[in-house]
Amino acid sequence: MRKVPQLTAYFWIVKVLTTAMGEATSDFLVNTIPRVLAVALGGAALALALVLQFWVRRYVAWVYWLAVAMVAVFGTMAADVLHIEFGVPYVVSTPLFAVVLAVVFVTWQASEKTLSIHSITTPRREAFYWATVMATFALGTAAGDMTATTFHLGYFWSGVMYAGLIAVPALAYWLLGLNEILAFWFAYVVTRPLGASFADWMDKPRSLHGLGWGNGPVALGFTIVIVGFVGYLAVSRKDASDEDAVRRP
Repeated sequence: MRKVPQLTAYFWIVKVLTTAMGEATSDFLVNTIPRVLAVALGGAALALALVLQFWVRRYVAWVYWLAVAMVAVFGTMAADVLHIEFGVPYVVSTPLFAVVLAVVFVTWQASEKTLSIHSITTPRREAFYWATVMATFALGTAAGDMTATTFHLGYFWSGVMYAGLIAVPALAYWLLGLNEILAFWFAYVVTRPLGASFADWMDKPRSLHGLGWGNGPVALGFTIVIVGFVGYLAVSRKDASDEDAVRRP
């Protein structure tokens, strides 16, 4: 049985919300408790969420989105650690994570002969899927920070740029017949800097051209909205496959 949701509007809405939540939550944790402890807790939470996701036999809304949320938190930490702790510039880490993502894609394609998320029905394909998801989050985090800080666009205008950029694969798919798989993964990568840029704009102080709402309140606010959407999907099963829609987890 499929282990991922159907590609509905709800998928993209919750995906962007998790990227924003992950950015704010990661910033809150690393600025509230020791960074090493924060990264360790983030890694442990991600590991537990993935164990649960691999354990269930089919797509379960709250289990799947919990794993995505934990990837969002830990993926942000992974990208930030390279920059903050090791001094790697975003112009270096961004192409580095792009290479990592490309390697995952090439390995996945060579092994399974498809990169379609509609084919996530075996443990090995699911492992490739989650490796790809983690790589996209790290890449998106670095790219968003690069455009906002290194290129001096600021968080708000960086978010606006990615909001326009995410429309490119959709239009190319509908108007020019862009490959469905390429269009999906292009948009998937862009959702990360899109959500993270607006989250940073909301929580950063006014001295950094943000709204100054703070990491904690922004993280909590996005978490509440995500719980609402995922709760609705868990009950309605609107994003379940046709086969699973008539079943309960």
